[in-house]
Amino acid sequence: MSTAPRIAAAKRDWGHDERGCTVLHIDMDAFFASLEIARHPELAGRPVIIGTGNRAVVSAANYEARKYGINSAMPASRAHQLCPGGVFLPVDHHYYSQVSRDIFSTIFSHVTDQIEQVSVDECYMDVAGALLEWGSPLRIGAWLREQVRARHGITCSVGVASNKLVAKMASTNAKPDGMLLIPIARQAEFVQMMPLRGIPGLGPALERRLGEHGVDSVRALAELDLPLLEGITGSHVTAERLYNAARGLDARPIVTHAPEKSIGAEHTFPQDVSDAASVCGLLRRCCDDVASTLRRKGLVARTVTVKLRFPDLSITTKSLTIEQPTDAASALLPVTLRLLRAMLGVPVDATPARLPRSIRLAGMSVSGLSERAKTVIQPTLEDMLAESGDDDHGSTTQTRLRGAEEALDAIRGRFGSGSAQLGI
Repeated sequence: MSTAPRIAAAKRDWGHDERGCTVLHIDMDAFFASLEIARHPELAGRPVIIGTGNRAVVSAANYEARKYGINSAMPASRAHQLCPGGVFLPVDHHYYSQVSRDIFSTIFSHVTDQIEQVSVDECYMDVAGALLEWGSPLRIGAWLREQVRARHGITCSVGVASNKLVAKMASTNAKPDGMLLIPIARQAEFVQMMPLRGIPGLGPALERRLGEHGVDSVRALAELDLPLLEGITGSHVTAERLYNAARGLDARPIVTHAPEKSIGAEHTFPQDVSDAASVCGLLRRCCDDVASTLRRKGLVARTVTVKLRFPDLSITTKSLTIEQPTDAASALLPVTLRLLRAMLGVPVDATPARLPRSIRLAGMSVSGLSERAKTVIQPTLEDMLAESGDDDHGSTTQTRLRGAEEALDAIRGRFGSGSAQLGI
């Protein structure tokens, strides 16, 4: 569910020069809600919101529901207040994923294999190699929209341009159920009529920072030179990206097989909690799940990130890169709990039974992934102890290890379960 700003004036005829415009961005319109209406036609014309339960957030909403001010990530309870007569449905990830796979495998892949899927309902497509057969990018876009509608009863919007940035901005402003071609000669004009948040990836923090320097639109952004932008953003990479974006330039290629960037697990509590054992127990289970996934995929990770959502729905994250890449929960958990303490302002040597702030959602993820078979990993003490378990000294070593574990259990008993969950 896209919440990117749209400009009514942008949804117009920008010309018909398709030369060099071989990048398409295809985005399903209100995908989850549209699929529910397709299999429940009686819901057509009614506001449909995907997300039920007092603790749920809105995953998607159709355009009728958006007229009430409902957006993704909004608490479902708030959506009920805004639209009490709306139809609220649970998320059916299996169904949505199944339809998505069918769209990509039987429709999109019929045109080209140069597809970069960025989500369950969105992709970029490089059709340069398909033009010999199809003749025109607009013809391809029209066929894709027709096939999606005919086979699945839903609509999609298509942006056609010379690069990924402009194609995505075009599809956003073509919504719903439209197609927009931006010729190369007019791409700078097109992007410069947008607000700052119209640039994909430009978030509220960067928007505020630019606003402090009087930059409130892409047109104003285009008036800044690269050194000034670098001074404002504090990053050469960010400054260069913004400088190019303000001119409708983007050199990123279509990536058909992007390597996995992160693996994570998270969970929303039935009620807000401040009990340390509950939060740490959840994070322990998340570490187990993530470690299992890493091992199953033959990967190891270098960076651990903890995510917390509070009762006011604000979110905070904190990351730490560890020296030794790992796929073990026993290595991930201490780092995760260390990050938790730091995020909540709990001293390292403190073991409170209750946390200083209630938590609505907690989770952890890992990144900096690499193939275990190709990663040099120094054996840990536990690894060496395990390897020595079968030799003559194995029984002595294991006895000493059990003795250490018994001593640790005694300490945990003295300080309580909260202290044990917090890493002692």
